[in-house]
Amino acid sequence: MQRLLPTVQFDCQLLQKYDQPLPRYTSYPPATELKPEFETIDFRAAIAVSNYKKTPLSLYCHIPFCDSACYFCGCNTVITRRREIADPYLGYLVRQIQQMAQWIDQERTVQQMHWGGGTPNYFSLSQIETLWAAIHEHFRFDPKAEISIEVNPKSLDQNYLFALKNLGFNRISFGIQDFNLNVQEAVNRVQPESMLFDVMQWSRDAGFESVNVDLIYGLPFQTLETFQNTIRKTIQLDPDRIAVFNFAYVPWLKPVQRRIPQDALPSAAEKLTILQIVIEELTQHGYQYIGMDHFAKPNDELAVAQREGQLHRNFQGYTTKPESDLIGFGVTSISMLNDVYVQNYKRLKDFYRAMDANALPIERGVTLNQDDIIRRTVIMELMCQFQLSPDDIEQKYHLGFDLDFETYFAQEKFQLRRLEADGLIRLSPNHIEVTPTGRLLIRNIASAFDAYLRQNTKSNFSRAV
Repeated sequence: MQRLLPTVQFDCQLLQKYDQPLPRYTSYPPATELKPEFETIDFRAAIAVSNYKKTPLSLYCHIPFCDSACYFCGCNTVITRRREIADPYLGYLVRQIQQMAQWIDQERTVQQMHWGGGTPNYFSLSQIETLWAAIHEHFRFDPKAEISIEVNPKSLDQNYLFALKNLGFNRISFGIQDFNLNVQEAVNRVQPESMLFDVMQWSRDAGFESVNVDLIYGLPFQTLETFQNTIRKTIQLDPDRIAVFNFAYVPWLKPVQRRIPQDALPSAAEKLTILQIVIEELTQHGYQYIGMDHFAKPNDELAVAQREGQLHRNFQGYTTKPESDLIGFGVTSISMLNDVYVQNYKRLKDFYRAMDANALPIERGVTLNQDDIIRRTVIMELMCQFQLSPDDIEQKYHLGFDLDFETYFAQEKFQLRRLEADGLIRLSPNHIEVTPTGRLLIRNIASAFDAYLRQNTKSNFSRAV
């Protein structure tokens, strides 16, 4: 049964009040809790449990290479024009796929696969085909699997894009960031408007089921007027999904951002005004606010899943595929099993060295306890459905035998009451509902149940708004 979701309500004062560094909750515990002391044998054990349960699979391949640096980027990338660097990396990717395949039950089906970067289309078509063949040799795909890839329009032509679709990719994503030339030059990502419209047209002509574009607000030289123009041109493109990210200026974490003229960045107040216009423009033109930074057409699978209460979230973001194990291939990739998360080495040489030693290329990880799993369910329900039934949580984890939801989360009661007083949630004996105002601050609401946040004195997270 579909439910009517509330509209988004913009409250500038509350957004300013709650604008603080917080996890994005693509996972709980957050990736910051992965530790180098993790024992890889626990990962093998978790795979064995998942094999027994026949849990479906979600695969991720990370291709880190880029021809040039985008100054806003926070991803793990390798900047080089030496295309020969891709050959050895491809070889190691194939070896990791073979390594993982020997431990994973071949009867388990892949429901979802995504290739990200970096720039996946840094690979030549023959390299793309080699990686595709290696994966399909060792894993069995559901005929209705979502298979997506990120592309850089600057390294793309029509033949390449049609080849991706013919190979089997059915979803595609590309970054716009901003249509304004001054902004593009300031962040070293110049993309002519005609190029972006060409890529969209090619994607439609090729028959991709879903096309996603990314925008970023808070970049240098952006103004309300210029970004409003970007939003309107994006609407003309008519993508199925639009992600509008808040630029996190963190030069102490990402040194490449030092090349951005700091005095050209819009103020916090300007960013809030831009965000308000983004929400108004997209919702008025029929896009449904999914949560966080994401909008989708009402008939898109994400929008339908949210209305039906079936939306989920993992390290790849919002997804319609529930209860699947995420297996990551390549540097910095994260694998996410039911009670174990691990991340591969971030540096090529470390990744290669582990593979040469026939070892798992795991740099850090974490094993979840029962409390982690309970809190993860609570947080993900709020992040995806904007509501929560304590009775459902008690029934799922049998808390009612010994203690009830209210007792279990007694420490969180004060913060929930504070959120209710500010109009972000509505509390009743068996229901927590996020209000239209609270939907823009869902990370703050979810953080009320984050036990690690109370212990974390660092603020390496992006800001909530």
